[in-house]
Amino acid sequence: MSGKLFGLQEHGTTVKREVLGGLTTFITMAYIIVVNPAILEAAGIPRGPSMVATILSAAFGTLIMGFYANRPFAIAPYMGENAFVAFTVVKILGYSWQTALGAIFIGGVLFTLLTIFRLRSWLANSIPQGLKFSFAAGIGLFLAFIGLNETGLVTLGSLGAPVRIGQITSTPVLLAIFCFLLMGVMMVKRVKGALLLSMVVTTVLAFILGVAKAPASLVSMPPSLGPIFLKLDILGALTWGFFSIILTVFVMDFVDTMGTLIGVSARAGFLDEEGNLPEVEKPMLADALATVLGALLGTTTTGTYIESATGIEEGGRTGLTAVVTALLFLLALFFTPFFTAVPAMAYGPALIMVGLLMLSPITRIKFDDYTELIPAFMTVVLMSFTFNIGVGMTAGFVLYPFFKIVSGRTREVHPGMWILGILSLLFFIFYPYT
Repeated sequence: MSGKLFGLQEHGTTVKREVLGGLTTFITMAYIIVVNPAILEAAGIPRGPSMVATILSAAFGTLIMGFYANRPFAIAPYMGENAFVAFTVVKILGYSWQTALGAIFIGGVLFTLLTIFRLRSWLANSIPQGLKFSFAAGIGLFLAFIGLNETGLVTLGSLGAPVRIGQITSTPVLLAIFCFLLMGVMMVKRVKGALLLSMVVTTVLAFILGVAKAPASLVSMPPSLGPIFLKLDILGALTWGFFSIILTVFVMDFVDTMGTLIGVSARAGFLDEEGNLPEVEKPMLADALATVLGALLGTTTTGTYIESATGIEEGGRTGLTAVVTALLFLLALFFTPFFTAVPAMAYGPALIMVGLLMLSPITRIKFDDYTELIPAFMTVVLMSFTFNIGVGMTAGFVLYPFFKIVSGRTREVHPGMWILGILSLLFFIFYPYT
């Protein structure tokens, strides 16, 4: 039955390969079950309910991806978007997490409508490759800094330098260093699920050494979603002051989704002769609907995960791979006591490592073309040094057309980029500076 439903024979695969692919994808991205709630906790969203929302939104989106789009891609709350909400929207700008989720919901509805009318792919394709590569690198450095700070490897300075090295001889920091090195060794040796396995080992060591509190049990019924379910503030987000945040959420999601879809599809051999993904609207609709549900449940923007490539490497070629991944996410609901007990010294190194993995696209930026390099560079450094992902991205949207104008190369600017450039200029004009 599954063979006919997913077209296994037509895609040259088997049930065994698809199950293995789904299992591999889950193992390599299961860290999000721990890391996403840990980041959103900084915004005031309680970790237990946040973990349930993370799992349910991932399972929902991935099931749609499997049954509707029939692609071996997994969906979960995005790294980068969660950090933007927690550390920029809430920590820096001072908005509530409920209002931030309202913006996520509005963005999800916009994604859905734009996908249905095929405008989302048009806007995504308008962004030049150089800026897309800089987004990945900038977000990677942003996440790495959060990880360094969470683990205590880097702390905020009091006098002189704004940051300084932490107490690296303390047990928690030493465990964080151990975790990072263990991840690195496993990755060098191509061990599947290196991030998750390293976090598990480090968490157990933290329990044994008494620097983290062990859970009373490993298995239990999932925590209640009550504290965050349907708590979003949509009306609060429908204000002019929140426009820049909605714009940033919107741009980050469709850029992340498009880049990931093209990247993993190329690896799986799904792209056509022109380098496009046939029926791209189907997987895009899956992540749009998951974003809408995720905001209702109490979590941030969801989308296709690059870790899906690991399942593809194991032979996954159809939606059955995604369905297996989704079912494993649902099973994880009953292991939340362990996941919620994972300390910063275990999940912090994962943030650093994810940041490292996101740096590779920077090598594809045209360093010999200053009209491409300057906007890309400012995007990366402003994301990192202003501690605000939105500032970096919108700066790139303004600078790219500006340098094309002064160089007399305006024909290279896609019509969609003019729209994004104007919106981004408005972002800086009305930004709530404090």
